[in-house]
Amino acid sequence: MAPGDRVAPESMSTLRWVAIALALVTAAVHLLLGIGFLPHWMGGAFLVATAGFGLGITLVLLDYRRRLVYLLGIPFTVGQVVLWYTVNQPASLGELTAAGVVDKVAQLLLIAALVVLYRRE
Repeated sequence: MAPGDRVAPESMSTLRWVAIALALVTAAVHLLLGIGFLPHWMGGAFLVATAGFGLGITLVLLDYRRRLVYLLGIPFTVGQVVLWYTVNQPASLGELTAAGVVDKVAQLLLIAALVVLYRRE
């Protein structure tokens, strides 16, 4: 099978599956927030983030230029964390929502996984 022909589960390592699960978590959080914020512009921004994570997942599953996907996924996900902090500026842990905690933990772990995947390939 040539890269990009179809889903390539046989080429998926455990770490790739973990990264996909983390990306699915953050995509789901962004989808729910996006729908909840519509029609405000932030709803659209959350939905764009959802699409970005979905595209990354799809490209990895299709074995399409995975190393480039990992490389682009790192700043994309870091940007999500930075934007969240810039918008919310939490002063204490008590100000964090459950969705925010789940999302940021998933994103930080995803960044680590993407760095390892990029360095391995």
